[in-house]
Amino acid sequence: MNRITRLASLLALACAPLLAQAATQPINIVAGENFYGDVAQQVGGKHVHVTSILSNPDQDPHLFEASASTAKALSAARLVVYNGIDYDPWMAKLLSAAKAAGRKEIVAGQLMQKKTGDNPHLWYDPATMPLVAKAIALELEAADPSNKAEYQQNLKRFLDSLQAINSKVKSIHDKYAGTPVTATEPVFGYMASALGFKMRNEKFQLAVMNNTEPSASDVAAFENDLKTHKVKVLFYNSQASDQSAKRVQKIAKEAKVPVVGVTETAPTGKHYQDWMLGQLNALNQALSSGK
Repeated sequence: MNRITRLASLLALACAPLLAQAATQPINIVAGENFYGDVAQQVGGKHVHVTSILSNPDQDPHLFEASASTAKALSAARLVVYNGIDYDPWMAKLLSAAKAAGRKEIVAGQLMQKKTGDNPHLWYDPATMPLVAKAIALELEAADPSNKAEYQQNLKRFLDSLQAINSKVKSIHDKYAGTPVTATEPVFGYMASALGFKMRNEKFQLAVMNNTEPSASDVAAFENDLKTHKVKVLFYNSQASDQSAKRVQKIAKEAKVPVVGVTETAPTGKHYQDWMLGQLNALNQALSSGK
């Protein structure tokens, strides 16, 4: 019996009694990633209890392995929210191996109509979180109709708060659309597209993301872009990087190409909105200083 199968067995044993929660108890929500958990908390408010599996900003999400605590958390869930498209395959395996009547699932990849092989970092696409938040609100309203008005109010407040992000995206787009940029991994890819940037060295980024060695020609092209200032910014995944990524970061600093760190997990204590705005502000400053 492999690790996932053992964990799924634990999940199956625990699911039946725990799904029958009293109406007065908070609705248990489990999020694969803490930024989805944060959105669920903002929409659900005092009526939900949220557990986020990936919540350590210092941990490489690609190296995460499900444990007994993951199965225990899922056993109590009435709603599960996760990324999908093979970013968190452990979640899909656990859930499919241990079905539970009444448990609902929201998969961001499905909402965004993405498939395995597409860039999985969907939370950097400005279109993702409104869809996720609306889906969460609908599920909560169905599970707890007596508090429907509150869920709708919380949803509106959350959607309104995203306007600050949209305004910052528009501001940077208006100033810097067409700017050539590069990255160690495609973490910031969707946001870079929304900002109108021209992303270079995508083969290198995919190799690093998939834990394979970039080709010598891709490495050389990347290093040349930095040394000759063909790119204005380097986006660096500060949570996970191999030696090739660390080398190009070093070259960027030596060439005085601004380096903007991005992460795959929201910093502890920060809402999704603050996290996104902080990175956009850092990018805006980098572009201004690099003129």
